[in-house]
Amino acid sequence: MAKTTQRGSCETCTYYTYDEEYESYMCDVNMDEDEYMRLISDQHYQCPYYRNGDDYRIVRHQM
Repeated sequence: MAKTTQRGSCETCTYYTYDEEYESYMCDVNMDEDEYMRLISDQHYQCPYYRNGDDYRIVRHQM
């Protein structure tokens, strides 16, 4: 059986940061317009840029 990787939501991604100018959270990845529209419109699309933002993940793994 192949191992599947689960991708999280934008809220747990490293690139999802707060922009003080717009006063909201935004994705910091430089995507082109087509990639962004696919990410927004297709609920089954998994972002290829997703990176878990959990800083304690490595520490838990080492314990």
